Amino acid sequence: MSVSAAPTALRLRPLEIGDLLDETFRMYRRHFLLFAGISVLLSVPAAALYAAAFGMLGLLSQQPGSATTIDFSLLTALLPVFAIATLLSIALLPFSFAAITYAACESALGRPVTPGGIIRAVLSRYFPLLGYWLLFNPFTGEIAILLCVVPVILWLWVFVMWIAATPAMFVEGIGLGAAVGRSRMLTQGRWWRTFLVV
Repeated sequence: MSVSAAPTALRLRPLEIGDLLDETFRMYRRHFLLFAGISVLLSVPAAALYAAAFGMLGLLSQQPGSATTIDFSLLTALLPVFAIATLLSIALLPFSFAAITYAACESALGRPVTPGGIIRAVLSRYFPLLGYWLLFNPFTGEIAILLCVVPVILWLWVFVMWIAATPAMFVEGIGLGAAVGRSRMLTQGRWWRTFLVV
């Protein structure tokens, strides 16, 4: 399924913030169904498992009279559901963060965007993307540990400096190390502007 028959490339030139927002909205309007579909499809599996787990959590507490009793058979069933939902969320992390990035990069270059192309592109760089987004995903334990050890400002500085790593991996076809270096080069002298855009 190709989303646009004759894609129009993004006007690649130095853009002011207003122009950048205009180009971004133009791209998202053109591929709204694709971007929305990606977001929904990637959030449904883990959300369904978490909903089941929280539903079971509601059944854990039964209040006969004033005493609260816990059904431990439900508790033992609840823990694996939470574990599966967490593992599924982590497994989908590269798709959650990189699928729309890939689609936006292809659209900006004027190439047709297809669901199959998105899946192939993310799978081809799955493990570098997983490592990169585990480092910066605020919902993983690694980031909580990192924030305890490293001041938040330093973490934010690095995050903004490396923000173009995922697009660089897709557009330039490079590995994670080279993409991080490329992102540093692209944001050098433009940190505050990049921070405001992000």
